[in-house]
Amino acid sequence: MRLVHVVTLVSEDGAYGGPTSVATGQLEECAARGHEVTLLSLWRGRSRAPARIGSVPLRTRPARALLPGRFTGIMHPMLVRDMWRCMGRADVVHIHAGRDLVSLTALAVAALRGKRFFTQTHGMVEPRHRLVARIFDRLYVPLLRRARGCLVLTERERRAVSEVVGPQCPPLLTLPNGVRPERNAAVERRRHAPEVLFMARLHPRKRPEAFVEMAALVHRKLPGVRFTLHGPDEGSLPAVRQLIAEHRLTDVVSYGGALSYAEALRAYANAAVYVLPSVDEPFPMTVIEALAAGAPVVCTDTCGMADELARRGAAIVTDGSPPTMADAVCELLTDENKRDGVVKAGKRAVEEAFSIHAVTDRLEELYRNL
Repeated sequence: MRLVHVVTLVSEDGAYGGPTSVATGQLEECAARGHEVTLLSLWRGRSRAPARIGSVPLRTRPARALLPGRFTGIMHPMLVRDMWRCMGRADVVHIHAGRDLVSLTALAVAALRGKRFFTQTHGMVEPRHRLVARIFDRLYVPLLRRARGCLVLTERERRAVSEVVGPQCPPLLTLPNGVRPERNAAVERRRHAPEVLFMARLHPRKRPEAFVEMAALVHRKLPGVRFTLHGPDEGSLPAVRQLIAEHRLTDVVSYGGALSYAEALRAYANAAVYVLPSVDEPFPMTVIEALAAGAPVVCTDTCGMADELARRGAAIVTDGSPPTMADAVCELLTDENKRDGVVKAGKRAVEEAFSIHAVTDRLEELYRNL
């Protein structure tokens, strides 16, 4: 099959996060199975866009800010032509759709081309009541209704998309995110490196400040441990630096900026613990990637996969408060049996529930039925 996926942004710093990682992972596995694949996107970076991501051919145009908003208003006029040409040859179109100009354009081109297409919303389509969102939805929602199916991660996302799209909503089909366990497992791991890792956008919903507060509590009990935050700044870095200074942790907590995907895999592999303090995170790819790399995970009970991870003993699930996260980190750092059990359960969860192989089996079935 000829498969065309559209995602809003590919960038050097991984700013668009999960949707880009999911799209490339799906297409890499599809390419390995003999399908002809293309990823369409905008590009942001200091260097020229790569021609491929792994085995996936990449067609990009430089991101230009046509309207306000970090991702909502970016676009490039020539990307419309690229979409028109690539979709015309495609057997299946798969749009990783947020509320932004790239997604809106991709939906419109697919409809004008008469293509049957899937959407995947990655938790990005939720009820919004501001005037700008309501105006945008007058164009956006009718196009979403034309999809042959909308892929969702969780029951919470199912309800949100259903509320936005209304009674004419296309079938809502559950599809988890997945990683390639064998690739991540191949990263050399320094098992006892005393580093606790944060890997996410520095944005209020990701709660990097809570990570610093947790670090201060752990440091009192285990002064030899170090803490590192990685990810693009989206407004929270000044508050993070202020907290580091207030707690006198400048030699203990550091900010290492954004990482490429390959650099992120090495960071997971070298981390003693991975902590994601986010709230209402639908299905964080960073958690799955950390599990696959063998890093024990601490997350919050509002994470979309928290129940599954807790049931399997594959992570320590907390209420998200700095004291409970600190207790979880200290337990993993001081109890080797606990740590080994969580790591083994995490890898088993990836193989059984979050493997890209199982995800692509389901995708191929959907594509063929389309």
